[in-house]
Amino acid sequence: MARILIIDDDAAFRAAFAETLAYLGHEAIEASNGRSGLDALKRTSPDAVFLDYKMAGMDGIQVLRELASQAGGPAVPVVMLTAFAGSASTIEAMKLGAYEHLTKPVARHEIEELLARLLTRPTPLDRSRSGDMERLVGNSPRMREVQKLIGRAAASSASVLITGETGTGKELLARLLHDSSSRAGKPFVAVNCAAIPRELLESELFGHVRGAFTGAIADRKGSFRQAAGGTLLLDEIGDMGLEMQAKLLRVLEERVVTPVGATRGEPVDLRIVAATHRDLPKLVEAQKFRQDLYFRLNVLPIHIPALRERPADIADLAAHFLARAAAPESMGLSVTAVKRLQAHPWPGNVRELRNMMERAAAIVPGNVVDVGDLAFLDATPAERGQGDFGLELLSGELGVAVEALERTMIRRALQTCAGNRAEAARRLGIHRQLLYKKLKQLGID
Repeated sequence: MARILIIDDDAAFRAAFAETLAYLGHEAIEASNGRSGLDALKRTSPDAVFLDYKMAGMDGIQVLRELASQAGGPAVPVVMLTAFAGSASTIEAMKLGAYEHLTKPVARHEIEELLARLLTRPTPLDRSRSGDMERLVGNSPRMREVQKLIGRAAASSASVLITGETGTGKELLARLLHDSSSRAGKPFVAVNCAAIPRELLESELFGHVRGAFTGAIADRKGSFRQAAGGTLLLDEIGDMGLEMQAKLLRVLEERVVTPVGATRGEPVDLRIVAATHRDLPKLVEAQKFRQDLYFRLNVLPIHIPALRERPADIADLAAHFLARAAAPESMGLSVTAVKRLQAHPWPGNVRELRNMMERAAAIVPGNVVDVGDLAFLDATPAERGQGDFGLELLSGELGVAVEALERTMIRRALQTCAGNRAEAARRLGIHRQLLYKKLKQLGID
């Protein structure tokens, strides 16, 4: 779920827009004029802003100009909205750093497609997140080996392939690798190859020139050039289509990027780190992943073990996440609580443990989390093979059994991800919009 700020003096439009955002699973924040919109921007830190061009008092261009005056331009993506689009307003908005310029009325599918691109755009590493957030907590033998590999890989610029189950911390490892290398201080850009529609991925990676295709109203750098001098993380590389794999291989071989619609390439110097939860050798065998690209990426492999494979790290990780979630208060874990955590299988890995500790910090009234406070870790009927999906369904109608299986898997994914629907969709291997549709169809709250 993303937090979206709507700045528009038309109350009816704001209400309709907010309803659309809620339907798409996002939180809407409303502001009725430019000045209150700037105040709301500082107060709420939204993920994106939809800004009306024509408003009484401080209009949209004035708001955008004030945001553009900040160091580095607008800190949040801004989408300009106008009832009467003109070249002057569009050019001015894009010059000031607007992400997109739309004409009212805006259809729901346009908003959905725009947010899919906007919320998965590559973003440079925020250096303020370094330090504690970037530490790989754990001193088990398996994690010690991972830490050694990071140190060795940091000394070179060779491509790195990070593998591991969902939730093990692959992006965190890539950031730590970047910060430990000679490229630290240069851009770190992460691209989720599974979250970006295939027809848009080439533009996201390599950029495009104005007029390259419908909607390309301005030049776009692309993540390769954004990461110049630094590190580019290609997350979920196993979900990339074969055609795009061929184009990526050529760039990796030649170290030259040609934006979509351009006739000349541009040399780039950067380090490539790829990550995936998939078994790439099996995908190569099934001819779903190029063998030559696999060899090009797998120069320095690093595998992150699942949390259940390193139970010795659970106590340290839990204490780390609990302390961070409870700050500035001090909270700890009892011995029996630690044993309960170590007995849990953690299908969601470190991400699931972090979510559980955040929940514990929110619901436990005292400053010690005891085993009784971890009742939410108890197995569900779905985990015991009972409830919605039982053996009796195997002898029934196929449609009924499929529906029951879907309901059980979705409920289990939601519980594992502590209600985070975006992460649940990722675990299930489906788009977030399809998950919302399934929730409605199956009557799951």
